Amino acid sequence: MAGKSKVSQALLDDGEEMEEEENASSNTFDVNKYKISNSTQVETLYIDGTSFEVTVKPLSWSLRNQIISKSLHWDSSGNTAFDGDAYARECLKEMIVDAPWGRTTESFLITIDARLGSLLETLVPKAFDDSADMGIDAIKKE
Repeated sequence: MAGKSKVSQALLDDGEEMEEEENASSNTFDVNKYKISNSTQVETLYIDGTSFEVTVKPLSWSLRNQIISKSLHWDSSGNTAFDGDAYARECLKEMIVDAPWGRTTESFLITIDARLGSLLETLVPKAFDDSADMGIDAIKKE
């Protein structure tokens, strides 16, 4: 039905019918708009008056969720605790494909100080966004 227009009828305030034409092609869903690309992006980061570049790749929705799941810990009472440090480290190891220090590894990340760690953390996507607190009806309306 893509590319075809459909006609719908609407009632005016005085009860008279009016035909409206809608262009169905403008409302066609294009899944490609929502797929992540394999392309990388160069980010310039600034620290202590110097700059350096890191090349990052986007995280897919699924991989981000896998990292979140690995960072959640359940206790025997059913309560959860989120390990933000583990989440940030795993994201950085997945995302950074090129940097002045070479490969981003666990051994590298445990040796850096808070200044560099906080700077790299700005590259990490939020684990939980504001829409997680919204009800299903609010999400449907968006």
